[in-house]
Amino acid sequence: MIEDKNQQRTPLSELGEFGLIDHLTKNFEINHSSTIKGIGDDAAVLNFENKKIVVTTDLLVEGVHFDLSYMPLKHLGYKAVVVNLSDVYAMNAKATQITVSIAVSNRFPLEALEDIYAGIETAAKIYDIDVVGGDTTSSNTGLLISITAIGVVENEVYRSGAKPNDLLVVTGDLGGAFMGLQVLEREKEVYKVNPNNQPDLEPYTYIIERQLKPEARKDIIKLLKDLDVKPTAMIDISDGLSSEIIHLCKQSNVGCDLYEEKIPLDPQVISTCEEFNVDSTTVALNGGEDYELLFTVSQADFPKIQANPNFSVIGYMKEANEGMHLVTRGESKIPIKAQGWKNFND
Repeated sequence: MIEDKNQQRTPLSELGEFGLIDHLTKNFEINHSSTIKGIGDDAAVLNFENKKIVVTTDLLVEGVHFDLSYMPLKHLGYKAVVVNLSDVYAMNAKATQITVSIAVSNRFPLEALEDIYAGIETAAKIYDIDVVGGDTTSSNTGLLISITAIGVVENEVYRSGAKPNDLLVVTGDLGGAFMGLQVLEREKEVYKVNPNNQPDLEPYTYIIERQLKPEARKDIIKLLKDLDVKPTAMIDISDGLSSEIIHLCKQSNVGCDLYEEKIPLDPQVISTCEEFNVDSTTVALNGGEDYELLFTVSQADFPKIQANPNFSVIGYMKEANEGMHLVTRGESKIPIKAQGWKNFND
């Protein structure tokens, strides 16, 4: 959290727009045969040979989606890619290309953008995607990153295919990203009071990584294919479990019973919730930014997933007129309400 005051700072004006693009993208490699032409022309040229294509875009804005007082720029570049790829995987698709557009104010030198693009490059290598274009421009309001992800899909999965009696399944565990953010915000306030204070973040390693360097569940798409399981509906968990369940139910015209005792929580999430005196179930329902996958499967597929540690069956779908409920540990039923991330809050 302490900034190195002796960093080299190269003004972006020394390179110009095209020189900047050439400089930042010189290390990107082309790995997919579907990429005919990448960076360097008026548009990318892609050839998918009659395959179905998925396209998704996300915009990250400084002060709204990230805080540079504790978000390293390389991590930011990595996370910006991951949050887009998560939407591709939520369609049961394979991500193949991205475009990257960035707006920066003059407080950012070349070296800052190099760090962002290093994170983008790392994500591109890990997730096997080609960077095929984008844009750079100036900003009067800080840093903005917009990424468009492109993928191919054979058996797409929508939010609208869930049926009554389908099982509700989630990957990984929930609430970590939100609690990691709480720790970082707390340490930021401490740092404001005493800049010489060095925070001890060792007890929170997992949840801080969930916030600063999340991973999209590319592995789950392959795993489901290997298990011969096709979800009936699927969505990624970016805005909180409760919000995503409501999206699935409304799009599929079904109800749901979600069992509190079945929601997967990491021990570090539980202990940090106790430290902050917040309810872990509330955090899992409303925290957001976990980028796990939430999906439904027919009960006939249950034997294929029941012993797999990547999956937790957390409920089942019901008729729409039965509503959406959280079944508590005390076996009472509480209506599920969306209290996760909302854009354009008052």
